Amino acid sequence: MRHRKKFNHLGRKAQHRKAMLSNMAASLILKKRIFTTTAKAKALRIYVEPLITKSKEDSTHSRRTVFSYLQDKNAVSELFREVSQKIATRPGGYTRILKTGFRKGDGAEMCFIELVDYNTNMLKTTEVTSKRTRRSRRGRKSSPDAGASASDNKTENQQPSEIAEEEQKSVDQVQENVESTDQNNEKQSSSEVKETTHESPEDVNTSKDEKEDNKPDADKDKK
Repeated sequence: MRHRKKFNHLGRKAQHRKAMLSNMAASLILKKRIFTTTAKAKALRIYVEPLITKSKEDSTHSRRTVFSYLQDKNAVSELFREVSQKIATRPGGYTRILKTGFRKGDGAEMCFIELVDYNTNMLKTTEVTSKRTRRSRRGRKSSPDAGASASDNKTENQQPSEIAEEEQKSVDQVQENVESTDQNNEKQSSSEVKETTHESPEDVNTSKDEKEDNKPDADKDKK
């Protein structure tokens, strides 16, 4: 009777099971990610995480204790030199299980088990989501300092595409203003030209009078 016993024996004897978990733990520490069944990954997580916690204290006693479980000098040195520095500020949860589906032969559920701090893609997504968080400013009195800070935050939260669109809009507005001023200048110049070309009726009358005054002088010369 095995009532209330949650330990998974994995269908193996004790010695076989310990050797298998020891080899899997050493491979996980050296390669940072391995592919196995979900049942083995869950058993490995229980086996390896206490050893990673032990590596935070770099002493001879802790190294000998970890070596008694791993039986691999390369894995022990990698754990105390590299991995312990990565997980120094993490209180627990050093591994992650990513399920990938079922195996074709026997239908066993397969997964990846990896060290959390070595998955660069996951770390990038968490950084991006943390940067995009926004806080509502409802219920607060507006002040000039607050307005300036809000505008700064908006510019920081804007994406490059939005900034490029705003710059393009400003350039278009400047071009429209330049075109409107050019059109106004052309209209003014054309109106001035028209005024100079068309003579007033007073000028026309004065020119006629001058011609009439000059006619009798010409007649006198002929006589």
